[in-house]
Amino acid sequence: MVAMNAIISASELASGLAGGTPPVLLDVRWQLSLAQAPFDGRAEYAAGHIPGAVYVDLDSELAAAPDERGRHPLPDLDVFGAAMRRAGVSTGTPVVVYDGGLGWAAARAWWLLRWTGHPDVRVLDGGLPTWEGELQTSAPTPAAGDFEPVPGAMGLLDADGAAALARSGVLFDARAGERYRGEVEPIDRVGGHIPGAVSAPTNENVGTDGRLLPAEQLAERFKSLGAGGGSDVGVYCGSGVSAAHEVLALAVAGIPAALYVGSWSEWSSDPKRPIAVGPDPQ
Repeated sequence: MVAMNAIISASELASGLAGGTPPVLLDVRWQLSLAQAPFDGRAEYAAGHIPGAVYVDLDSELAAAPDERGRHPLPDLDVFGAAMRRAGVSTGTPVVVYDGGLGWAAARAWWLLRWTGHPDVRVLDGGLPTWEGELQTSAPTPAAGDFEPVPGAMGLLDADGAAALARSGVLFDARAGERYRGEVEPIDRVGGHIPGAVSAPTNENVGTDGRLLPAEQLAERFKSLGAGGGSDVGVYCGSGVSAAHEVLALAVAGIPAALYVGSWSEWSSDPKRPIAVGPDPQ
C-alpha cells in the first residue's frame, strides 16, 4: 500500500481530468439516515456531479443486504464487479472516488476496490464541497471497463479475527466515543465495544475543513493510541463504512490496517459475544 497515494486534492483531480489519462470518477454520495425520509444519493447526483462521474449505490453495489453478517456486509463480488465495469473501471486506469464530504462512503468504495486488487484508487480529500469546477446534471455513458475483482489485497477481519487482534495487536473502534462507551446506541441491539478495542473516532482524523489531517499528524495520533510500532492493526465501526475511512487515514499515515466489515452490527447481534462498556478497552 502506498501511503500518500490514498487521497487526491481537488486541484490534482482537475489536472488529472484534463490530462491524457483521466481517472474514472465514482460518485458515492450516501449517509446513514434514521429519519423517515432517507437520504437519496441518486437524486443528489442527478442535481449536480463532477463531470464524467458515475453514480454508485453503496447499499446495493458496495454492500449486500443486511443479514447476520451485519448492516453492510461484503457485496456479492459478481454484483460489485458488474457495477465497477458499468462505471468504466479497468485495472489499468486510475480511479477517484468522492462523496458528499464526510468521506465514509468514498472510503468504503476505495477499500473494496483496493481489497479486490485495483492498484490505483484515491479518495477526493474533502469530497464534493472542495470541487470548484462546474457540475454536470446529465449522466455519462462510459465504455465498459474490464475490472475483475480478486479479493485479498487488503486485510480483512471476521468476528473471531477481530477478537483475537484486540488481544494480540491493536483494534480501533472508529465510532463516536459515546457509542464505544455504551452510553447511547441509536442503531444496534446493544451499546459498548469489543473487549480490548481502543476508542479512535474517525471524525477526529479530519480538520475543520473536512479534509484529512496531514500524514505526520495522523501518524502521531495513531502512535499515541498504540499503532505504528509494528503491531498488527484492525478497525471496526458500526457496519464497516466509517471504519473504512479510518483505514484510509491509517494508510495516509503509512500504517496498514485490516477492516472488520461486519463490525459492531454483526458483533452485537450475537448475545453470546462479550461486550465491554465504559472508557477503558478492558
